[in-house]
Amino acid sequence: MSLSRRTKAVAAVAGAAAIALLATGCSAGDSSSSGGSGDKVELTVTTFGTMGYDDLYAQYEADHPNITIKPTNIDTGDNAKTDWQTKAAAGAGLPDVQAVEEGWLSAVMQVSDQFNDLSDYGADEIKDRWVDWKLAQATDKDGRLIGYGSDIGPEGLCYNRTAFEAAGLPTDREEVATLFGGDDATWDKYFEVGQQYKAATGKAFYDQSGFLWNAMVNQQPEGYYTKDGELNVDGNKDLQKLWTTLSAATESGLSANQTAWDWGKGKAFTDQTFATFVCPGWMLGVVKGQVTAAGGDATTGWDFANVFPGGAANWGGSFLTVPTQSKHPKEAAELAAYLTDAKSQAAAFGVAGTFPSVTAAQTDPAVTGTNELSTFFNDAPIGEILAQRADGVVAQYKGPDDSVIQSQVFGPAIQQIDSGKADGAAAWDNALELLNQLVVNK
Repeated sequence: MSLSRRTKAVAAVAGAAAIALLATGCSAGDSSSSGGSGDKVELTVTTFGTMGYDDLYAQYEADHPNITIKPTNIDTGDNAKTDWQTKAAAGAGLPDVQAVEEGWLSAVMQVSDQFNDLSDYGADEIKDRWVDWKLAQATDKDGRLIGYGSDIGPEGLCYNRTAFEAAGLPTDREEVATLFGGDDATWDKYFEVGQQYKAATGKAFYDQSGFLWNAMVNQQPEGYYTKDGELNVDGNKDLQKLWTTLSAATESGLSANQTAWDWGKGKAFTDQTFATFVCPGWMLGVVKGQVTAAGGDATTGWDFANVFPGGAANWGGSFLTVPTQSKHPKEAAELAAYLTDAKSQAAAFGVAGTFPSVTAAQTDPAVTGTNELSTFFNDAPIGEILAQRADGVVAQYKGPDDSVIQSQVFGPAIQQIDSGKADGAAAWDNALELLNQLVVNK
């Protein structure tokens, strides 16, 4: 992610070249090569981040003795996008099942004919599984469904109880939600509490500014693009006002200036370098992984509150697609359908916190009850919280260079204010300069 999940992407020019090559470089897979049901078939799968599929792969292989799954997991969505573009441009190397992140789905949709229409492999029989807007996102202008939705990314607030206690702030998650304003939580209130925390402890309040900026943008009716696909940054007073608010808070010392996706190999999560963290569902698995990597555990003190500054927000959410490069599209589509059914999405949630986009899974006991992840977060009812946080979420249109703008335009600008190398106004001007260099309004 970019700052988008799960886009240290290549330069926008290189990305555009990859897309151009994509239109001529891919050849359709031959479904006749899939063979009969008794033939041995190896299916390659490329995912990113923490998607919780490992146990599901093993179960699928056990249930389908003729299928062997060869998974590849890429660290971030940014790097996964680069991997996809490179292999698509080369016309070879893409997997049978390709995970696509919401932030670069629009780029995929520009070349949707290079992905199989899943309606040819039974999608019409199962398309009522998903929330309507998730299904619509993966349907191209010709009505072809090219991806099965995995998760969606409603956001709540992760906080460290030990750090809050040291600052004299409430630690009970319901009281924490009230502290930030409950249903009326605002970014101004969040930064106000941050100033209280810093005054009491002398420490930063959030890990770095990028994830906050991402959330702020995602909360707008229109983000970096209008609904009509036009660039929506230069002259956007709403975004500029949010940038001014965020940069002022960062300049006052509320940011810990951490490197996203690293956090000192997780140490910043265990030594109270910061006290709060923005958490879409899938990020809960990331937090747990970081704490564990640094030698921590549930006693490190991380919890999850049913509140989010600025209201409902969705960050991320993925799709499983079948590129036309696949030599086994039928089997690949069947695997993608399995990995995104209600039972599988509920199981993945318990491991990774990926909140289901399948409606039946959202009320599954594996989601609403106790699981490995909820235990780590002080027995927080994370499934119930995320279901409430999903209320009011509307999918924001993501343009073809959305992830480029997030990571390569605003990413450097955010680093400038986090490191103190530029104030908010100068960093905004620098971002606009980069925007004009890297992104062309299509």
